[in-house]
Amino acid sequence: MINALVCGICGKMGQNLVGLLKNDGEMQIVCGVDACADSVQNSELPPTYPSFNGVKEKVDVIIDFSSPAALKDELLWAEKAGCPVVLATTGYTEGDLKIIENSAKKIAVFKTGNFSLGINLLVKLVNKAAEALGEKFDVEIIERHHNLKVDAPSGTALMLADGVNQAYSGGKQYLYGREGAVGKRGNEIGIHAVRGGTIVGEHEVMFAGEDEVITLSHSARSKKVFAVGAIKAAKWLCGKPAGKYDMNDVLENL
Repeated sequence: MINALVCGICGKMGQNLVGLLKNDGEMQIVCGVDACADSVQNSELPPTYPSFNGVKEKVDVIIDFSSPAALKDELLWAEKAGCPVVLATTGYTEGDLKIIENSAKKIAVFKTGNFSLGINLLVKLVNKAAEALGEKFDVEIIERHHNLKVDAPSGTALMLADGVNQAYSGGKQYLYGREGAVGKRGNEIGIHAVRGGTIVGEHEVMFAGEDEVITLSHSARSKKVFAVGAIKAAKWLCGKPAGKYDMNDVLENL
């Protein structure tokens, strides 16, 4: 049985993980870490600590659905414990990404902007579309999320932009929204964020050419799809050598 620690266990995604792993035959949650641990009363939660300093349980893998604020302490603890980490959080700074790269030299770190199988397929599709359509088509990405999402654009939107840009050898610049007299379109991929209501997550990639428009999109109807993907990644990551992994590694070995 794989023993998992869930960072951000008191949040909605943490609760999804608790529900999904309640009767799982391969993995169990042995403890959690959450900044809100002292103020949350939930008899269904395993031992939950406000920081990694309190963790006493033997942990085989960490699944993180918290925020970038937990990253530094989390990776320091994981390195000491020799424990792999699944990072399911977005909004990392350049400094955070450097910390992740350094940790991946010592432990297995799994990081992706989205754990949905459908989204990862969409990344491949938009890459193929960009290769086929070429420079004559302008590319715009629109992402929509609920009104409580903190970061913009979403990590998934950036994944999709990178998937498109690979077809152009990384030559496109990312333009985040437009305002004022912006002038003629340049060598860019436009990325736009919409926030409202309870939208779980919608992503649309538009290829606009002369007299025709091609749109590829994905809509998540429940956050549970991301929890399912994170569990699959955590099970796959256990036993892997130090390094940085993503959903493509999992898909290639299914």
